[in-house]
Amino acid sequence: MNEINNPNFKDKEFLIGHIKSIMGFYHPHCIDNETGGFFQHFKDDGSIYDLDTRHLVSSTRFIFNYSMAAMQFNNVEYIDAAKHGIDYLREHHLNKDTGGYAWMMNGKEVTDSTNYCYGLAFVLLAYSTAYKAGIKEAKNYIEETFDLMEKYFWSKEHELYSDEINSDWSIVTNYRGQNANMHTCEALIQAFESTNEQKYLDRALLIAKNICIRQAGLADGLIWEHYDINWQIDWSYNKDTPDDLFRPWGFQVGHLTEWSKLLIILERHSKEDWLLSRAQELFDDAIEMGWDEKSGGLFYGVAPNGDVCDNDKYFWVQAESLAAAAVLAHRTGDEYYWDWYEGIWEYSWKHMVDHKYGAWFRILDSKNMKYDNLKSPAGKVDYHTMGACYEVLNLG
Repeated sequence: MNEINNPNFKDKEFLIGHIKSIMGFYHPHCIDNETGGFFQHFKDDGSIYDLDTRHLVSSTRFIFNYSMAAMQFNNVEYIDAAKHGIDYLREHHLNKDTGGYAWMMNGKEVTDSTNYCYGLAFVLLAYSTAYKAGIKEAKNYIEETFDLMEKYFWSKEHELYSDEINSDWSIVTNYRGQNANMHTCEALIQAFESTNEQKYLDRALLIAKNICIRQAGLADGLIWEHYDINWQIDWSYNKDTPDDLFRPWGFQVGHLTEWSKLLIILERHSKEDWLLSRAQELFDDAIEMGWDEKSGGLFYGVAPNGDVCDNDKYFWVQAESLAAAAVLAHRTGDEYYWDWYEGIWEYSWKHMVDHKYGAWFRILDSKNMKYDNLKSPAGKVDYHTMGACYEVLNLG
């Protein structure tokens, strides 16, 4: 059985085939030709259980998925789908009066018009990837989105982005979070690679340094998720909801490895000497804190005292961690990282990958059992898993 016989996880053909299989789970029936955009809520078997709800994160991640696949496979259908996604993003999520983007839609009707930096980070990533894939009009949208974030979210005092602003930009909440800044850093790297404009790389490096050195200095080198208006740690925010979808409590194992990956990618464009050492420290800490010695896989969250506070296994944590292991292994030549790449892949191949219907299961419990049959609720759409494969392929 596929679950037992492991492929060669480093093999280019395996990685390309795995991307194809995930794309096959979504394409073409994720495309909504009536309302526009994409269906976003899939059960394990690929059936759609919610035809109407549209989340900004899924709307933009689908554009990323299709743009990346268009480049990998030189597929015109995928380019057309990416353009289809951009059309919905600009006609319905985008408020042409305010410049903001609706967080949630019901078909073409806005149900939550809050402006989230996290959402705009994925808007920027979508446009940047689309432009890289050859969709020329997206270049202006990159600049437009960067300028919007600069105007409303960027703090010159703290040199990081705020998190949440109401629909008319009049009220900025006091909450500050590292997650939105991390994904903005990711999007800025893509914007730089797409346009070769230095300002995007400079901003990505500044965010990375302020989160991974300055803010991490407040937590003994680890990266806490939640802060107050002055970027001081808020240890209690969402303590009662460690599994919150976008603002979970605890040190996030997957965010430590995701930062590790981003720092190595940044080092390709910058010779700042702290990037490699911090990338290694963050990865090593994540593995030490998060690996489940009993059942395999990486846990979700770890409390400030080092205890696991959420022992579920999330698909994206495994995907980001294997990508980080690969880029570190390639950069350092250290077999330690290749061993972790293989180990995380072996766990994921056995437990997270759906060998019957395709794509990855979203979440498993500590014993690697599913909670439900919902493969892709809002936000998932396998951007992490295919993105990890692309990162490994990019190593050559």
